[in-house]
Amino acid sequence: MSPRPAALVDRIVKRPAELSPAPHLLDYDATCSAFSWAQAAAWLDGLPGGGGLNIAHEAVDRHLLHGLGAKTAIRWLGKTGERREMSYAELARATNRFANALAGLGVRPGERVFVLMGRLPELYVAVLGALKARCVATPLFSAFGPEPIATRAEMGDARVLVTTSELYRRKVQGLRSRLPGLRHVIVVGDAGSDEPDVHRWNSLLDSATDEYTIGPTGAEDLALLHFTSGTTGRPKGAMHVHGAAVAHMATARYALDLHEDDVFWCTSDPGWITGTSYGIIAPLCSGVTNVVVEAEFDAQAWYSVLEHERISVWYTAPTAIRMMMKLGAQALRGRDLSALRFMASVGEPLNPEGVIWGLQAFGMPFHDNWWQTETGGIMIANFLALDIKPGSMGKPLPGITAAIVRRGETGGVHVIDAPMVDGELALKTPWPSMMRGYLNEDERYRKCFVGEWYLTGDLARRDAEGYYWFVGRGDDVIKSAGHLIGPFEVESALMEHPAVAEAGVIGKPDPIVGEVVKAFVALKSGYEPGESLRRELLGHARKRLGAAVAPKEIDFRANLPKTRSGKIMRRLLKARELGLPEGDLSTLESDEK
Repeated sequence: MSPRPAALVDRIVKRPAELSPAPHLLDYDATCSAFSWAQAAAWLDGLPGGGGLNIAHEAVDRHLLHGLGAKTAIRWLGKTGERREMSYAELARATNRFANALAGLGVRPGERVFVLMGRLPELYVAVLGALKARCVATPLFSAFGPEPIATRAEMGDARVLVTTSELYRRKVQGLRSRLPGLRHVIVVGDAGSDEPDVHRWNSLLDSATDEYTIGPTGAEDLALLHFTSGTTGRPKGAMHVHGAAVAHMATARYALDLHEDDVFWCTSDPGWITGTSYGIIAPLCSGVTNVVVEAEFDAQAWYSVLEHERISVWYTAPTAIRMMMKLGAQALRGRDLSALRFMASVGEPLNPEGVIWGLQAFGMPFHDNWWQTETGGIMIANFLALDIKPGSMGKPLPGITAAIVRRGETGGVHVIDAPMVDGELALKTPWPSMMRGYLNEDERYRKCFVGEWYLTGDLARRDAEGYYWFVGRGDDVIKSAGHLIGPFEVESALMEHPAVAEAGVIGKPDPIVGEVVKAFVALKSGYEPGESLRRELLGHARKRLGAAVAPKEIDFRANLPKTRSGKIMRRLLKARELGLPEGDLSTLESDEK
């Protein structure tokens, strides 16, 4: 059964000639035909004197050579009203000091620098300074508890940790015995420590010079280590290289349509790959003003940021969009959002209703896109100048070849040419931001590839016009009476009902049909759970999806379990329903059952 967009809207038609500034991608087919990664690499400078490619040089130092030193690079908004701006020249000097400070501590290229803090200016300086020093940078989400922090630091062989004095006392200090390789801790904040290897940020940087020359850096040199949670067991460490900046630059141009005069806001925390790739690297490589908001989500506060900071390009997550939808479009009345010209979403598939709501509330749709920690950057997107089919992932980026495949019994893959047939989403290798391995797990990494194809583990379908549609994770797809049912399709249908704020769908074992569809629903304000509403939702789903696909059971929940990056954890819903082991919970946002 094919995905069906929101009621009465199958396609949002764009008129490229009316868009200003003119989009970087106007003619999709012509751009894809002419594109090469070598061409994209030429948009970056490379290190002076042919010294290779270093992410921090492309994101910071090269802009000084092009006369942009006085331009605001980072505009930071503190959660208690503080405000700080750093020009590209100031950011260059600060990151130089941090790179020199690392050298003064004896930290060598290739060693791992972990950064654990909220969205403070020092986080951005530390990540970029570590990359200048040719260290491997690993930002961690500050809301992690001690155990996931220790697990990642052990796995990644952390040699330096940059954190706040408060987080060090609460979450790290008691774990030092587990981390014998952690030689230095650098704390931001006033509170000191008697430990000889704990250094104050201000003292270190104040004593370091602001002149630094980045050493030779190969495009294949390891730059970033991002951890992604496994379904069970320990997280995976995806390794990315300095050459990934080529893909970050290209996707910022084509998928987010960043122009040099944009004011850009990515709401993701750098503890997740979106917040690093598109909250640090891509915008700064593009030379834009990058807005950083320390506080967590609050709809009215976010609307104020959009209005008062004159945000022109906004990259956020479906969870935030659904929370804004709960308040309704009336919450935006009276706001001057005339600077806003493009909105995008990532993290999990955006339901058609979210795309349509963007039109109603902001006068423009949200543009969903798809990628993974393993891909390092956006792979499939809804582009500014192309029509949107609400609920679709969009089309592959220039330079990316995608296909729907089936794994063969003998180990190969078969490409499915027919439209609207379910299969596994695959990407033809290579591309610059592709992970180069899972840390210390070569066999697990090799299993992701068959021949020239990277197998994503996501099930999808492609329509006759080349748009891709998400069906579900391979282990999420429900098999019922011979039907393969994608949970996202059922969730989207439930969300069309005015009472439903969020929905999560699983397959529940059944002795007759294999699995039946069960839905967990969180309601919007003003609606109360009850048998009458349950029957109404079941009937609504049957009418929309048909009896074979619609849920047979619905349970109400105050909140659905989500990762801290906003993805609904279907496998956790299923584990709790069936009394199974819950696996890795280190990225769980809340534990409400």
